[in-house]
Amino acid sequence: MLRHPLIGRLISGIATLLGVAVLVFIMLRAIPGDQITANLGIEAAGLTPDQRAALEAYYGTDQPLVAQFFSWLGQVLTGNLGFSARAQTSVAALIAASLPVTAELAVLSILIAVLIGVPIGMLAASRPDSVRDGAGQSVALLGLSIPAFLLATVLLAWTSRSFGFNPNGKPYAPLWVDPVTNLQQLLLPALTLGIGIAAPIIRTTRTAVLEVRGLDFIRTAKAKGVGPRRLQAKHILRNALVPIVTMTGLQFGYLLGGAVVVERVFSLPGIGRQVLLGIEQKEYAVVQSTVLVIALAFVLVNLLTDLTYRLIDPRVRAA
Repeated sequence: MLRHPLIGRLISGIATLLGVAVLVFIMLRAIPGDQITANLGIEAAGLTPDQRAALEAYYGTDQPLVAQFFSWLGQVLTGNLGFSARAQTSVAALIAASLPVTAELAVLSILIAVLIGVPIGMLAASRPDSVRDGAGQSVALLGLSIPAFLLATVLLAWTSRSFGFNPNGKPYAPLWVDPVTNLQQLLLPALTLGIGIAAPIIRTTRTAVLEVRGLDFIRTAKAKGVGPRRLQAKHILRNALVPIVTMTGLQFGYLLGGAVVVERVFSLPGIGRQVLLGIEQKEYAVVQSTVLVIALAFVLVNLLTDLTYRLIDPRVRAA
């Protein structure tokens, strides 16, 4: 019974990836300028027609747009994601170096967001329309209102001034090389993103818990004398997990490509920063292939979220 829904999700995911590939390809070509101008600057004006034609042939921009698209897509399907003239290495190598940074940042951010969002959401829902509820919703509103770049800048300035700690002061240290330095460098970025993501998790948790609290089986459990803590953990939270997991999965997928501002502020060599540099340098292969990998990760996260539904809610398995 699981086979048909999962096959449908896989087909939908493939269609999504194809749509992303087409949209990114078109949007990049709509940006003024090209890779020749981005690399040479004002010197590009002095190129002769033959020199420009040779460079266009080198970068593959001398072909019609349809031919360029299918040429790039064919190379991707064979495992060749392209080459970065700026970094003088393959796009696959760039992604292999930057994706673990963003993935680790996303995991830490989600952990912080869940540890903040779920307890506050449950506290807010425990007494609707009370001071506790108002305080919880105010925290959520505050998290939604503060821009990530502003919070990142404030945290960076505060820790540098108060504790003499600046995560940008050292080159990035991978987790497997120097775990202590790595966690120090990722703590503030993860806290910045986690506070912002906690806001929708607070709202989702509050709404889901309030909905479950009004169901008949909760009143039956209360009548049987189930204690408040057991009622909250075993009956209410467990049955409210599906929307919470949905929101958490969506936010995790967003983090894989949407952490570019925070990565830029904290000088993290993540995948979002790589896309930004690729756009600035008009490196089409870098941007297209990297965005496609981000979209693939997003699809896989959504698929994993669907599988998680079936583990936590028997009604989904039955359906």
